[in-house]
Amino acid sequence: MNIQRKPVVLLVEDESAQREVLHYNLTAEGFHVVEALNGDEALLKVEEEVPDLILLDWMLPNVSGIEVCRRIKSRPETRSIPIIMLSARSEELDRVRGLETGADDYVVKPYSVAELMARLRTQLRRVRPAAAGERLVWQDILLDPEEHRVWRNGQPLTLGPTEFRLLVTFMERPGRVLSREQLLDRVWGRDIYVDTRTVDVHVGRLRRNLMKEGGQDPIRTVRGAGYALG
Repeated sequence: MNIQRKPVVLLVEDESAQREVLHYNLTAEGFHVVEALNGDEALLKVEEEVPDLILLDWMLPNVSGIEVCRRIKSRPETRSIPIIMLSARSEELDRVRGLETGADDYVVKPYSVAELMARLRTQLRRVRPAAAGERLVWQDILLDPEEHRVWRNGQPLTLGPTEFRLLVTFMERPGRVLSREQLLDRVWGRDIYVDTRTVDVHVGRLRRNLMKEGGQDPIRTVRGAGYALG
């Protein structure tokens, strides 16, 4: 059973042939792809659904890719999104400019799709290690996404699928306050309507399960803002 939400990649590319090739390969790699054809649309898409990673072409109509990157990295709520810049500009000065603007990686066209996918997975492991099958550890809590198992202080815990996804989301972002809307998006998905009060119910269940064998409540409630691990 797949208990992980597919990682979301925002693909910002105005050339249809390039976009189709990338969309096909990203989908084959197990990503959910959201497309934007220009810089304005890319910024709007980031507002609508914060992606896990952005593939961003430098040369775009209206707002350039470099400006899109600057704006995304200047906002606290989006600056942690990995951005891979795609560009035909191969000069060292251009690479430096792209990276100094905030891009996490810079890939020159024409590129190997296999290499691009490998670079993408490397960036994704930083922000969603569970999606890459890596174990997550926070204090005395250990989570194995491959085996769908959780331990606290060495004792196995039994979590339902929703509580497991919630815990993954918290453990990938320890200390970060997540609003109910963000949790709905990341745990249930935007295509499913769920009342925000449902988040409170499942967070309560997760808390009870995590404290079943003793120990303090690891989930912090931030009044008016949401929840955080630690």
